[in-house]
Order: sequence, then structure tokens, then C-alpha cells
Amino acid sequence: MGAVTAPAPWKQLLLNAMESNAHLRHTSYIQLATIACNGRPSNRTVVFRGFQEDSDKIQINTDGRSRKIEELKHCPFAEQREKSWASSSLKSRLQYLGPQPGLPNLSEEPPKEVSVDPSTGPVGAFCVLVLDPQQVDYLNLKSNQRLTFASTGSPNEEKCWTSERVNP
Repeated sequence: MGAVTAPAPWKQLLLNAMESNAHLRHTSYIQLATIACNGRPSNRTVVFRGFQEDSDKIQINTDGRSRKIEELKHCPFAEQREKSWASSSLKSRLQYLGPQPGLPNLSEEPPKEVSVDPSTGPVGAFCVLVLDPQQVDYLNLKSNQRLTFASTGSPNEEKCWTSERVNP
């Protein structure tokens, strides 16, 4: 029998902030920072797809050919594919059929029309990242409040979270 994980105290703060700002289109975007192979930080904007079922693990969909995947293989401290694919919009799915991300676009022609059969499963480039936070830094600029959360416990045990109010 697997261990039951207690809800992370920061999760509801994040959900409340996203809900109260749902009228703003950019509230589903978050920043993902990794360490590049040259040891330098690399940061990009990704779409927050929610939490993995019954957990505090953050889910992000991405192209498996992108640079962030190689960076995570090198240094994985940033970290249900079919279900995620099915819940993605058609426009989002089509992105995984295009040219490899990050390469120069040398074509002067408009992109070719591509299509995807909605009944088929995910394409090879579709990748789901599941991030298991160990620390969370919560900053609320409206109330000028900042809390830091840290987890303790081994991977097979229930996570215990501690929090501390710190200066913003």
C-alpha cells in the first residue's frame, strides 16, 4: 500500500490566487527554470496544466525535443501522458507536429497545414513534465506577505511541510 500524502499548505494559496485572477489570460503561465549543460540558468514560460491527480505535483506539457528536456536529463531538479494529450486543445496538439523547437526558421513560406486525428494517442514529441516541489516561496504583493514552505520526509513517506513568514 502506498503512502498517503497530506495536502501541501501552499497548494490552496496558489489555487486561490489563480482563481481570483482567472479573468487575466496570463494566469495559467508559470516560469520553469533549469540548469543548462554549461552550468548557466535557463528560464522559460510554460503553461501550468494543473496538479497531478490527488497530489501537489505540478504538471506541464512540453515538446520532448525541446532544450528543457536535455537540461532536465542533465540536472533533474526542476521536474498520464494519454490523459494530458486528450485534454489538450487541437491547437496545442498541432504544435507538436511542427518543426523542432529552438531551431532557426529559414523558411520564407507559411507553415504547411497539418492535421491530427483526435482519436489517436499522443505523438512522439508530446512530453508531460511532473514537478514534485520540495520548496515553495509564496509572495502576495497585495498583502505584502511572503511565506516559505519546505518539505521533509523521504520519497516513500508522507511529506511534512513547514512554513515560515519572512520579509517580502
